[in-house]
Amino acid sequence: MDARLLSGRWHASAILWIGVFVVSAALAASSIASAAPAAKVVKGTVGPGFTITLTLSGKKVAKLKAGMRYRFVITDRATIHDFHLRGPSFDRVLTSVDFQGTKSYTLKLKKGTYRFFCDPHASFMHGSFRVA
Repeated sequence: MDARLLSGRWHASAILWIGVFVVSAALAASSIASAAPAAKVVKGTVGPGFTITLTLSGKKVAKLKAGMRYRFVITDRATIHDFHLRGPSFDRVLTSVDFQGTKSYTLKLKKGTYRFFCDPHASFMHGSFRVA
């Protein structure tokens, strides 16, 4: 048999096996990535009037699970309000007073009580939920 023919067959076979390996690795990586649970979306709104809300699946948030990832999507509809979230080892203004628009944060919350409020109007624009 001609040495060039054997070399060509080996080369084609090696390329095929490398391709199979790359595709298998890509599929394995995508299945690992998709195995991680997606963060549940918690929607917060502030304004345009003097309202502030926090919902999950369309219902007012009263209790969330500790250690789970949640994606907080905050829609700020007025430049006279902010959205401030405070809880155990957490104190952060998610939207500032001069901001109007939407911001998103992925958070892992600890056990305890969390309060959300508008700093300039905290006496009447506020809410809370528990994490257990």
